[in-house]
Amino acid sequence: MSDTSVVFHDRAKLTVVAGRGGDGSIHFRREKFVPKGGPDGGDGGEGGDVVLVADAARRDLSGVRPNQRLRAGKGGPGGGRMSHGADGEDAVLQVPVGTQVLDEEERLIADLAHPGARVVVAKGGSGGRGNKRFAGPTRQTPRFAEVGWLGEEGTIELRLKLLADAALVGLPNAGKSSLVARLSNAKPKIAEYPFTTLSPVLGTVEAPDGRQLVVADVPGLIEGASEGVGLGHEFLAHLERARLLLHVIDSSEADAEERWRTIDAELAAYGAGLDTRPQVIVLNKIDLSPEPPSFEIEDDRIVRVFRVSAATGAGIEELKRALFELVPPEEVVPVVPGDEEELVDYLVYRPQPARRAYRVFRTEGGFRITGRPPVGEELEAVLKSAGVRAGDEVELGDEVLEWS
Repeated sequence: MSDTSVVFHDRAKLTVVAGRGGDGSIHFRREKFVPKGGPDGGDGGEGGDVVLVADAARRDLSGVRPNQRLRAGKGGPGGGRMSHGADGEDAVLQVPVGTQVLDEEERLIADLAHPGARVVVAKGGSGGRGNKRFAGPTRQTPRFAEVGWLGEEGTIELRLKLLADAALVGLPNAGKSSLVARLSNAKPKIAEYPFTTLSPVLGTVEAPDGRQLVVADVPGLIEGASEGVGLGHEFLAHLERARLLLHVIDSSEADAEERWRTIDAELAAYGAGLDTRPQVIVLNKIDLSPEPPSFEIEDDRIVRVFRVSAATGAGIEELKRALFELVPPEEVVPVVPGDEEELVDYLVYRPQPARRAYRVFRTEGGFRITGRPPVGEELEAVLKSAGVRAGDEVELGDEVLEWS
């Protein structure tokens, strides 16, 4: 039998390249009755940014191709008559809500935790200033203009953590997939053998008054999951945002308390506050036992115990009603008109880049670099990006070199 299940993509790496800024223009007025027109070269346009936007319609990161390179547009060059170059086009990638962005050293840059949240992961280079900007009483005919700056470039990793009101946890074959199908509109793959669920499944539970909750079914946990055994770490991460844990236990077996302790130990070992999250115990498969199953553990985190059968539907409606009692509506903070600009789109941890220690100018004979210029390969990359050609003069402080 062929496997038609869909792979859930919750991690992706990609290279982001922001656009280079456009060069400023070296230009002088050319008018019929103005034989010695002054400088009127305009500035180059800004390079395009690489932007990530949280899209509520996306469920995973499958839209990101392996080794994808996301490149923004270059800024246009400035022109005569103070004409400003066009700004480069942004490269925009839609990602699921709950996507975290990490840099090459796995440091958190941003957390896109709500629909519409945006973050610039690579800033476009500034446009170079035209020669008009350098004119003054002591320099009336500047024959140079600034070169546009390179945009930022780097590799980022995207990690998705599901946004669910309640998440189902339990050992393999506890009946979580059948339960989430009963509770919600989800249609997970269901079979009577362990590890049927290899990808998280999200479902929506609806109340008669129209309120909705999102429940997540993640793969069954095994001992050692917190240490990365099996699918451990990958899927425990999806529980971090859930406000309530539904601990599903196969009550047809006689060791319900021991099964609870096994999973609770994995939650505690993983950390991230999972062992302090409120829990609902769901004793499933009561249709397979002649007597209602018992559960004697008393724990402050356990807020309710339910006995249900996902197969027959027994106890499901009571559990569904309880979910809306136990998961309070999220508090909506009203927005004061005019304060929209003050809202933070995302949690951002990114340090601001340091100011550049040098500037690059295009001259009539080549290029001039002021300040503390880069050296070696970085200098070569900067000049090549600026369009240096064989025979161009490159001024570095008091030195004038010929590019070859």
